[in-house]
Amino acid sequence: MPSQENIADLLISCPEKPGIISTVSNFLLEHDANIIHFDQNTTDPSAGMLFMRISFELKDIDSAYGQLEEDLNTMAKDYAMDWQLNSKKKRKRMAIFVSKEGHCLKELLLRWESGEIPVDIPMVISNHDDLRDEVERYGIPYYHIPLNHGTKAQAEEKALELMKGNVDFIVLARYMQILTPEFVSIYPNQIINIHHSFLPAFVGANPYVKAFNRGVKLIGATAHYVTDDLDEGPIIEQDVTRVNHRSTAEDLKISGRHVEKQVLATAVSWHVENKVLVHGNKTILFT
Repeated sequence: MPSQENIADLLISCPEKPGIISTVSNFLLEHDANIIHFDQNTTDPSAGMLFMRISFELKDIDSAYGQLEEDLNTMAKDYAMDWQLNSKKKRKRMAIFVSKEGHCLKELLLRWESGEIPVDIPMVISNHDDLRDEVERYGIPYYHIPLNHGTKAQAEEKALELMKGNVDFIVLARYMQILTPEFVSIYPNQIINIHHSFLPAFVGANPYVKAFNRGVKLIGATAHYVTDDLDEGPIIEQDVTRVNHRSTAEDLKISGRHVEKQVLATAVSWHVENKVLVHGNKTILFT
């Protein structure tokens, strides 16, 4: 088995054109890269978009990586490609934002501790102090930044200062605050939120109460990237669980928590493993 430190993932999206797969394969061969996994999908073989994810081994990755990036830039111009190159050697750094509910946070920390989600967690940020002990027992710094409507700008500025240079992406693990467009623009498609509803149903606050009042027979959760449009960013993962007429709004909330933590952890894992490619307001999942 190749060393994980010598493996990189390449994500590509571009207009469909005959020969692109061959071009990319030969390009990697010319750079002494050994392809381990190649996955591709096209929306239309003649006039659609082509999406690719290639995992490959690069033996002398330290010295070859920079040249590979430079040559990718040149190839991308010829094929109108958008691309992302990620080395397994560089672990992603994840900040977690929480409020008072800890079920999603705890699931992420357990999977991080077990190595299931191979990331570094330089900090957890919260607008409440309730979960400090839960976080600090893992040796992770916990920052309490209280905020209200009048102090949101200052609170976000403080959070950005803490994260500057230390964080690659953010997970909102039931962080019950709406981020400003200015904040979101600094981490485009790098903020993952869990919404306690099967979107697009029951957008916004109190979705379990709305679901109860509607008499639904399924409730769910949705993990998505954050955009300026509330709960309308590109969806990464969703799941549901069955309920019935005997379920109270509190029952729905309890059942929903189990779905929420699983959906969020799965979405975070896929993001960390470079298996998510954003195209417009949709995602392509190489899972």
